[in-house]
Amino acid sequence: MYDKYYGLDEKPFNLTPDSRYFFHSLKHEEALNRLLLAISERNGFAVITGEIGSGKTTVLRTLLSKLNRETKVALVMNTYLSKKELLTTILEDLGVEYTSLSKTHLLRALNDYLVAQAALGVNVVLMIDEAQNLAPTVLEEVRMLSNMETEEEKLIQIILVGQPELRKKLLRPGLEQFSQRVVFYYHLGSLDYDETKRYISHRLERSGRKGDDLFSEEAIEEIYAYSNGIPRLINIVCHNSLITGLVRDADSITGSIVRETTGELIHNRNSMHAEKIC
Repeated sequence: MYDKYYGLDEKPFNLTPDSRYFFHSLKHEEALNRLLLAISERNGFAVITGEIGSGKTTVLRTLLSKLNRETKVALVMNTYLSKKELLTTILEDLGVEYTSLSKTHLLRALNDYLVAQAALGVNVVLMIDEAQNLAPTVLEEVRMLSNMETEEEKLIQIILVGQPELRKKLLRPGLEQFSQRVVFYYHLGSLDYDETKRYISHRLERSGRKGDDLFSEEAIEEIYAYSNGIPRLINIVCHNSLITGLVRDADSITGSIVRETTGELIHNRNSMHAEKIC
């Protein structure tokens, strides 16, 4: 498709959270560094929030790529779980065998594993993506996991990542003890115009494009106006604009191509919304 036409080794604007394409904006870099610090210090919960498509999962994937062999991770992606399902998911991701589904047995199996890993100098981290979907009772279970500790340190470091409503949920009555254990909150904001421009150039360069002239200045202005600097929306409009450019036999992506593309995206979105209402 357009990748060969535009001199690219691969498609640069895929929606999958690929750590190779991690963009070092000040916001994303700070979120990543704070998480690395929280893991190294083993001193409580860390919470990262951000709007849909802001790059939270990419930060997590990049974080995973930077951890050393002395760190083991349980990554929970499906958060529509019961308390027991959460525990079994954690154990299975860590490769811990269990012979009973009783909560007491599951907790004992996890605690024994954590104690053994601590004795080996291994840091165990629980990462929960889309954590805003966790039921309050399951969030309380997550809080209880943080009680697993020695006299010197926590046995498990817990990172919650989710949409802005996650922070609101943690402030609800009944979850005060959870909020008190959060070491830091960080909200991952959208990119500004200059960052959006550099983000597009970064992804094109990573995919093998030589030169910085594929998207015109007017095109980038239109992309920013549509996306408001949200990386996922930038990817969507850039990907579709490149398809449109290929169809038009265009040597570069102009403002008019982006306007045509965003017009189609808005029309399709409105049509889907109307279908849902009907």
